[in-house]
Amino acid sequence: MMKETAMTHLLRQAFEKAESLPEAEQDALGRWLLEDVASEERWRQLFEESEGLLAEMAREARAEYRDGDTLPLNPDAL
Repeated sequence: MMKETAMTHLLRQAFEKAESLPEAEQDALGRWLLEDVASEERWRQLFEESEGLLAEMAREARAEYRDGDTLPLNPDAL
């Protein structure tokens, strides 16, 4: 369930400005905004779901460093 929040002043201004656009441009802007919000939500979910995996990878990397199993980064070799 999504929490309800008030629209910010800047977002309200943007919507008021968008109201003056032709219908096709309003629809294009609406599609873009909805797609962008959906994309951000997917990224948020992916990061939440991978939190445990990322923590485990960090532990493994620290252990490899501690055990001397790493090499210094050489940017020229990249």
